[in-house]
Amino acid sequence: FYYVAKYKSITTAAQTLLSNQPNVTRIIKKLEDELGCTLFIRQRHGVTLTPEGEKLYSHIAVAFEHIAAGEEEIEQLKNLETGIINIAASEIALHCELLPALKMFHSTHPNIKVKISNHTTPQAIDILCQRLADVAVITEPFDLPVGLEAIKLKSIQEVPVCSNSLSVSSSSTLAPKELLKAPIIGMGENTGSFSFYSDYFKKLGMIYAPDVVAATADQILSLIKADLGVGFVPQEFVDEDNSKNLTILKINPPVPERHIYLVKHKNTALSIAANAFVEELRSR
Repeated sequence: FYYVAKYKSITTAAQTLLSNQPNVTRIIKKLEDELGCTLFIRQRHGVTLTPEGEKLYSHIAVAFEHIAAGEEEIEQLKNLETGIINIAASEIALHCELLPALKMFHSTHPNIKVKISNHTTPQAIDILCQRLADVAVITEPFDLPVGLEAIKLKSIQEVPVCSNSLSVSSSSTLAPKELLKAPIIGMGENTGSFSFYSDYFKKLGMIYAPDVVAATADQILSLIKADLGVGFVPQEFVDEDNSKNLTILKINPPVPERHIYLVKHKNTALSIAANAFVEELRSR
């Protein structure tokens, strides 16, 4: 009915539907019998709609075009020509893993929109639990709520760093208790970084209590450069900064490796775009 009404031709409708004229005529006649009214007036060069046919077409056309638009949108999503990914990320995970992966992903799928929200690790997990993000990319340690799964992506090594003007010995390996004599720059208590270093020093019989508390992990390097103390930052941060005014301190026992994880819901299917990005992360 839609195609006959659209093209005002049974022949054209049959060709469009890869059918034949008698078959389309039969179906239209059956529809008219079911509705109890005539829908088309047959003319020599096609058909025209009756008032009842016009009324039916006004509803059918809207529905059919919505269906067609939906099919087209699904096709675009399937081909990664459109889509949105929402990612909750902790600061270190953002710089050390997420940004490089996004650069690669965007180069091959430029039409996919990405929304990143920056949080501490506990906040990122909470955002994921509220389903305000498709996935979270975070650093350990963290407590994993029921219903979520964590996939290890990358290991990072953090090192104690200070400015050259700070009077901390860099010529020899320091014991942790010697390091703690200097002002310590770190994250606040409700962060994964604080938990990580609290655990490191606790195992050595010491208390980790930063003298200068940074709001974000990337602020730590700026505070170090301002001669405010010693901070732990990923080796990558120091390498990328390429600053001659920074000193990496040696400490024994060394800081354990930390790991970056992808966290997602166990039994929830991701969108096509989000799933493609997860595969990009896991293949790195």
